Amino acid sequence: MKAVHSHGRADYIGILGSVLCIIHCLLVPALALGSSVANHSHTHIGLISLDYFFILINGVAVFYATRDHRSPGIRVLLWGALAVFSVSLIFEGRHQVFSWLGYVGSGLLIIGHFLNLYICQIAPRLKYKTR
Repeated sequence: MKAVHSHGRADYIGILGSVLCIIHCLLVPALALGSSVANHSHTHIGLISLDYFFILINGVAVFYATRDHRSPGIRVLLWGALAVFSVSLIFEGRHQVFSWLGYVGSGLLIIGHFLNLYICQIAPRLKYKTR
């Protein structure tokens, strides 16, 4: 019997969104050195900052990953990490500490989604194989 995780895609999307945000936050300043882009702190797609795009993607992923979840610990971890992540991206221009909190929030989102995948997909499979 195979255990089904109805919101597994949300975890994969959340992990991918957080990893892409980390890559974006590390590469854009490095690529911007010496160019006119260095004067702008945020990369934009049209009129929307990529920061808000990452908040939206991760918010949707957390919502779908936790909407039917029974574990309050995972729910608190994912929603708390999303709050830290969102606040840090919104206020990162105000103080350097928010830039570092963005990495912390993104890392916690990745850890939370991996834990959610383990609890909902891997642990039930291990239980079935031991019989």
